[in-house]
Amino acid sequence: MKIGIIGSGGREHALCYTLKKSKKVKKIYCFPGNGGTAAIAENISIDLSNFQELKNIINKNKIDLIVVGPEKPLVEGVVDFLKLNKIKVFGPNKLAAQLEGSKIFTKNLCEKYKIPTAKFGVFEKENEAIKFVKHSNLPVVIKADGLASGKGVYICQTIDECQKAIDEIFGGKFGKAKNLLIEEFLTGEEMSFFILSDGKSIKTFQTAQDHKRVLEGDLGKNTGGMGAYSPSRLINKVLEKKILNKIIYPTIQGLQDMNVVYSGFLYAGLMIVKDEPYLIEYNVRMGDPECQTILPKLNTDLFDIILACCNEELEKIDIKWNNKKSLCIVLCSKGYPDKYDKEVIIDNLKEIKPNNNDFCFHAGTKFMKNEFYSIGGRVLNFVSVTDSFEKSRERIISLIEKLNWKKGFFRKDIGYKVIPK
Repeated sequence: MKIGIIGSGGREHALCYTLKKSKKVKKIYCFPGNGGTAAIAENISIDLSNFQELKNIINKNKIDLIVVGPEKPLVEGVVDFLKLNKIKVFGPNKLAAQLEGSKIFTKNLCEKYKIPTAKFGVFEKENEAIKFVKHSNLPVVIKADGLASGKGVYICQTIDECQKAIDEIFGGKFGKAKNLLIEEFLTGEEMSFFILSDGKSIKTFQTAQDHKRVLEGDLGKNTGGMGAYSPSRLINKVLEKKILNKIIYPTIQGLQDMNVVYSGFLYAGLMIVKDEPYLIEYNVRMGDPECQTILPKLNTDLFDIILACCNEELEKIDIKWNNKKSLCIVLCSKGYPDKYDKEVIIDNLKEIKPNNNDFCFHAGTKFMKNEFYSIGGRVLNFVSVTDSFEKSRERIISLIEKLNWKKGFFRKDIGYKVIPK
């Protein structure tokens, strides 16, 4: 079959690489892809908001199945459009994608179906929001309602920090904001929990822990993700059962009660407090860089899994994994997540040839003039799968140091909670 993958990040390169291993996949097209996907697929530059153009290219190239990587096209309804045009597509529809597209939609769902989450308030006016935080126990968490590429979340320790967060959200930093969300701050440890659904049944799809902060020690500004490791150190059978029964199943049931069928990846961002799971947020796709961290552990053909989801036959698939430890470190452009240079040549990248258990997934790269150039903030994702997180991290740092890209930086402490000092 011919596969099309929508997206241009490290997640999409990992999906492309993993699907390419399937004997059933004849060719892959990436919309628009990146420097890494260009080596194993055909990149097609396109405006992803132009669904009609996408449909025309799919039909022209006789692409059999589309896999949607990022959240924005899902929230904008690309799945609904493609299905309406009789094109097979993997991912949730527009109504289901509200789980990520609107944090307030998800919070209201939690309230109605008694899904454990932080206490919250929704505010349409700045003065009401400020009044609320002045009577709240600090710190509080302030969130933009819509999509913010993982950056629209503020943990505020002071009233001044609250004021700045509220000003920036209502000021349009993350797009036009009708309202914002203020939550109580939960003290615990985060965990990323993934499932797959075909609308009828559910399968778990591993766990991970990502590092969102730009500086070592989990300090500094929020980013799209500086690294991750899988599995989470917190997961066990008892906790998994709690997550499914208290969070995942009620969510799916809530959507079904609204006549909404959920199909695709679902990523629950959780806070584990005294062995109890609380939902922080949902993402309606694989995480990034969690996807890059998890997929190298997969032993089952990813194409078979995705096709089974599309055909409502997920129950028939036995998803198998290796028991190794996987760790990912993101190499970023200097200055990220603020201003950084673009179209910077990445010397030596063509000489970096990871072995079977090490991977280099491209994110913000482009291949031109026979060289790789950086075009984004998060540039390369180095992943290693070994018997220990410590060994995985050592191998990755060795690869990054061998690359020796002067215009990049990375966190050397990814996985510090699972790696002995």
